[in-house]
Amino acid sequence: MASLRRADLAQFAERVRPEYERALRTLVEIPTVSSHPAHEADMDRGAAAAARLVRAAGGRARVLRTAGHPLVVGDFPGPRGAPTVLLYNHLDVQPADREAEGWRTEPFRFVRRGRRYFGRGTTDDKGPALAALFGVRAARAAGVPVGVRLLWEMEEEIGSPSLEPMLRRLATRIPPHSVVVSDAAWLDRRRPTSIAGLRGFVGFHLSLDTARGEAHSGDVGGAARNPIAELMALVADLHDARSGRVKVPGFYDDVVPLTARERADFGRSGFSLATYKRDNHLRLLRASGPVEVLERIWARPTFEVHGVVGGYTGPGIKATVPGHAEVKVSCRLVPRQRPERIARLVTAFVRKRNPDVVVRAEGASLPYEGSSQGPVADAVRAAMSFAFGRTPAFVRDGGTIGAVVSMGRILRCPIAFLNLSLPEHGYHAPNENFDWDQAAGGMAAFARYLEEVARPSGFRSDRS
Repeated sequence: MASLRRADLAQFAERVRPEYERALRTLVEIPTVSSHPAHEADMDRGAAAAARLVRAAGGRARVLRTAGHPLVVGDFPGPRGAPTVLLYNHLDVQPADREAEGWRTEPFRFVRRGRRYFGRGTTDDKGPALAALFGVRAARAAGVPVGVRLLWEMEEEIGSPSLEPMLRRLATRIPPHSVVVSDAAWLDRRRPTSIAGLRGFVGFHLSLDTARGEAHSGDVGGAARNPIAELMALVADLHDARSGRVKVPGFYDDVVPLTARERADFGRSGFSLATYKRDNHLRLLRASGPVEVLERIWARPTFEVHGVVGGYTGPGIKATVPGHAEVKVSCRLVPRQRPERIARLVTAFVRKRNPDVVVRAEGASLPYEGSSQGPVADAVRAAMSFAFGRTPAFVRDGGTIGAVVSMGRILRCPIAFLNLSLPEHGYHAPNENFDWDQAAGGMAAFARYLEEVARPSGFRSDRS
């Protein structure tokens, strides 16, 4: 098997760039918003379009029906006895509203500006998914003897509720050699990163009804219970808003402290506090040291308030006491914490403090504990060094990808992250974008990873 060369892959990328951009336009302009019932038909259209792209690339594609949105499976069989790599991405996206969120372009209209592509889903996760697909094409064109299965999910943004039954069906055949996920961002354009851990998640909906409707505060103020005020007090009881410390007894019992080596790795990751604040539009932080900020977003659990519903929010003051209020909150969890236990602890705490509040836990996902050592991690190092000219740092990520936990448990094979997105690409944000340099580099990185898997001598990380 001849070795892949950077120059050849760069030429391949430039040759297929018009195809890549047409494919990305096709996917971006189908609003695959999995959380909104109005987009049911778009989910089917998106899956069908993705299947056509797999077939156009020379693969076999199936659209599998689930209890929810469809799942797209693409197969590129390898020679008899060759290993098979599973490449996971998702094609559903977050909602977007140009007027309300301040988009400079229509969210579901693909816009190319120089080497940058704008539109919802460009970086999360349609652009990286297509980079992986074109990387598979490059590897196959070079004769790399490895099989590939693409798993393109349509429910990641809503917690992957239908994925596990489908994974069990797919796992009845030969298990994959490894899984590669491309659904995370680097710390900085100059520093590639791969993920060795993800936080888990559990959300809560807290609601309180104290009257059938709102009433004049001059008539009932002082006598009527105010549900907004009571929920605000409850949230303050649950956590310290300035420090972020959660006050629920037992909340931190299963948290494993960082080792000195892990903390040192965080310090060497290339993280820039100024860049982090700029890319995330932050003015004020709870910490001033880079390592402490990384600990807070990667290795510590959280309690966050996402929204308060109730009362009057228009111009001026409407002097009434509302009869209903809601608060939406969530906790990010670190390895060893379990969402069902945290849900029990928070629910019991709320009921003790205010038994009239209705608590509903939702959206639970386990944290993921990966590894930066071993042959799969070495293959990622080789692939990213080859494609981007720098060895990646292995870090944790503050987000949650429930599908990763499910794949690890059901497929029972190593999982690697080959990240392509950048902080400035705007995950879940207005003006989301992706860029050609990351797409072209991604094609080379995926092709090289497949070559590493196919080598008769096994993985090697000393060639770039």
